[in-house]
Amino acid sequence: MASDRSRRGASTKARALCILLAAASFFLPSTSTDRIDRAASISGNQTLVSPGGVFELGFFSPGGGADGTRKYLGIWYAKVPGPTVVWVANRQSPLVNSPGVLRISADGRLVILDGRNATVWSSAAAPATATITSRASARLLDDGNFVLRSDGGGGGVAWQSFDYPTDTLLPGMKLGVDNRAGITRNITSWTSPTDPAPGAYTFKLVTGGLPQFFLFRGPATRIYTSGPWNGALLTGVPHLRSQGFSFVVESGPDETYYSYSIRNASVLSRFVVDGAAGQLQRFVWSNGAWSNFWYYPSEPCDGYAKCGPFGYCDSAQYSLCSCLPGFVPRSPDQWNLRDASGGCVRITNLSCGGGGGGGGDGFWVVNRMKLPEATNATVYAGMTLEQCREVCLGNCSCRAYAAANVAGGGSRGCVIWGVDLLDMRQYSTPVQDVYIRLAQSDIDALKAAEANRRRSGKTTVIAIVCAISGVLLMAAICCCFWRTKVRRRLQSKMASSTPSGGGNCKVRKPRLDVDWKCSEKDVDDLPLIDLEAILAATDNFAEENKLGEGGFGPVYLGKFEDGQKVAVKRMSQRSVQGVQEFTNEVKLIAKLQHRNLVRLLGCCIDDDER
Repeated sequence: MASDRSRRGASTKARALCILLAAASFFLPSTSTDRIDRAASISGNQTLVSPGGVFELGFFSPGGGADGTRKYLGIWYAKVPGPTVVWVANRQSPLVNSPGVLRISADGRLVILDGRNATVWSSAAAPATATITSRASARLLDDGNFVLRSDGGGGGVAWQSFDYPTDTLLPGMKLGVDNRAGITRNITSWTSPTDPAPGAYTFKLVTGGLPQFFLFRGPATRIYTSGPWNGALLTGVPHLRSQGFSFVVESGPDETYYSYSIRNASVLSRFVVDGAAGQLQRFVWSNGAWSNFWYYPSEPCDGYAKCGPFGYCDSAQYSLCSCLPGFVPRSPDQWNLRDASGGCVRITNLSCGGGGGGGGDGFWVVNRMKLPEATNATVYAGMTLEQCREVCLGNCSCRAYAAANVAGGGSRGCVIWGVDLLDMRQYSTPVQDVYIRLAQSDIDALKAAEANRRRSGKTTVIAIVCAISGVLLMAAICCCFWRTKVRRRLQSKMASSTPSGGGNCKVRKPRLDVDWKCSEKDVDDLPLIDLEAILAATDNFAEENKLGEGGFGPVYLGKFEDGQKVAVKRMSQRSVQGVQEFTNEVKLIAKLQHRNLVRLLGCCIDDDER
């Protein structure tokens, strides 16, 4: 009996354990799952992993979870150490000292419940047209999007995390406004690296005029702008395109947004608002670390409206700020202190309103410009630039105009500014032209100054050309003189190397520090042969040309260029005979026997050589 009771007790415990495990498995997804449905949830350390293992979703504690008191539901890169969090669901309502559970509610929403089963966070309610079924599910995709579908299949999306970004923009996400869905997509920095609550910096689209994106500090302080979109580029970041990235800006009545993509899908990249630096930063995962690919603002001219109204910034200039043509600094003293925030004022007021109807005004074009802030500008989609000019002249408040769409190298539509021109910048490469409205007298003065600059430039060019021509002419004359001198020297050497013919040898005075000068008669009686001719004739006193050696030195066989053979007696360096004795000996021989009848052809005295 006892044995039967034991067996029945063991059987009951086994059945209870099976029921418990079955119930647990009903709520616990497998470790490799990428989705949850109405019957499942995740909690604790459980996570969802996207099909390709790129992203992971679960609960985390920021900053490594040192205290573990605050937990959030987030998405991070599955294979990047850190983790690097790209999305947070409950960034304003953390789980404090409480476990959390993510599940799909009966009305088709994603909800986070705390330990008391109270709702801490929930997604937006499903659209009224959506039919919530028992097959509703939420899935984590390889692009980082967490998508809730009301029927669990390929039907319509009831909610997705891409519509509610936090501080990070991933490839494929949209930043902007969806008027149909009533959604505004911004990215806002974390309060701190350990607190994902909304921080001080927000990057968002400001609608009106041309599409333009701003980085705000606080609710209203603009610190950076991308510049207006002109159909081809954001004029504040003309060099944004690169080989690895591409982006698009779409603008229409239903939706206006910015989005980017990566040509190599295996490359991990993220676009972040950094609260600590107050910057927009794009990172790329490379060699086991996040590489800062670019960031804005990155230089002084990136600052919003740095040069004030009607001023523009140019990073190639030392002073950075300049006034537009026809304008002067409002406060020269402040400009001298490198503070141009007060901007510029007109030299001459416009004639519009003074009875001239604008007829006394005109336009001056400035090139390579970042367009002025265009949130309050007026866009005329079907108007040509010439029509835009006429409209601007007829409107006393018009300050400037430009092409609204320059995609494909054309010019379609125009944009007119009726307010002060702010946040302009000039680049070294073509961006866009802006037509500034000025009084005609200022335009005439600018044209005259331009003509003077051109004349001055021509004068400078002529002066430079003349100077260079003079230098070249002098160089040519010197070259000709040098060539003539060298030619004569060579000819003289050739003559000196031909001793026959009654004294046609080259005769020159020896380089000696003794008082010995030859008269014309002496030169006739004692021709001096150049040492170079003797060296050439004897092959530099080669040993094989040596005929013998006497008391005063060796004798060499030589041969001049004309073929005449000579005997050259070279005084030994060890000889005690001095220059004077040597000279007297040669003169004596020359007087005893005339050079045309004997074979005494001449002598050479060159430093120590005799």
